[in-house]
Amino acid sequence: MQHISQHLPNRRQRGVALFVVIVFVMLSMLLALWASRTSLFNEMVTGNDADYQRAFEAAQALLQDAELDIRAENPDSTPCLASTCRDKISSAKKIPLDAQEVTPLLADLDQEPTKCHSGLCVKRTGRQDFWNYTSATSPAPTNLQPGEFKLEDMTKTNIGARYGEYTGAALGDTSNPANPILADRSADNRGGWYWIEVLRYDESIKNSGLIVGGSGPSNLLSLSLTPNVVYRITALAYGRKPGTMAVLQQTYARQVRAD
Repeated sequence: MQHISQHLPNRRQRGVALFVVIVFVMLSMLLALWASRTSLFNEMVTGNDADYQRAFEAAQALLQDAELDIRAENPDSTPCLASTCRDKISSAKKIPLDAQEVTPLLADLDQEPTKCHSGLCVKRTGRQDFWNYTSATSPAPTNLQPGEFKLEDMTKTNIGARYGEYTGAALGDTSNPANPILADRSADNRGGWYWIEVLRYDESIKNSGLIVGGSGPSNLLSLSLTPNVVYRITALAYGRKPGTMAVLQQTYARQVRAD
C-alpha cells in the first residue's frame, strides 16, 4: 500500500501577516508623530522669531522717538508745540539747551532714587545691562552695587518714557493701532520704554573724548554741540509673547544747525 504524505502548514506561522501589518502601522504612526512634532517646533521657532522682530521694530521706533524728544520736534521735523511735548509738561525734566542748564539737571537727576526721571538719566555706573536683572532672575540680583537697579525699578511712570509721551507721536486708531506693542500700556512690563542718559562731552580733552577716530587731531570727529553733551539712548520693547524682549542702544549727538 502506497502512503501519501501531506504537509500541513505550521501552526506557529499563523498571524505573521497581522504582526507585519501592526509593525508597519506603528512605524507609520511614529513617522506621523515625528512629522507633527517637527512641524510644531518649526512653527514655534517661526513664531518666536516673528515676535522678536516685532519687538525689534518697536525698539527702533522708540529710538527715533527719543531723538525727536531730544530735538523737541514732531515726527515731521516741525517744532513740538503740543501740550504733550516735554517743555510743555511742568513735571518733566527738560532737555538742556545751554551749558548753564546741564549741571542743575544732572544734580537733580542724581537725587532721584533710580537716577532717572521722565526718561532722562545721569550716566549709569556699574553693570550697564540693567534689563538682565529682575526679581525673577535666578539667582536674584541681591548684590546690586550703588547705581545699579533692577529692570522693574526702571519701567515705571515718571522714570522711563513711553512712545510719544513727550513728543506727541501718535499710533493711529486706538482700536487698531499701527504698532500694538507700543500701544500696550496695560502693565509696566508690557509695551516699550526708553531712557536718555545725559553725558558730558568735552572736545578739548582729546585723549578722553567720547567720539574719536585714529591717533591724530585730524582724525577727531569735530562736533558742533551746544551745550557740550551727548545722549545715550536705551530703548526696550517687550514682545507679545512672555520672555520676548528687544533692547537697542545708540549714542546721539544733537548738533547745532547752521542758520
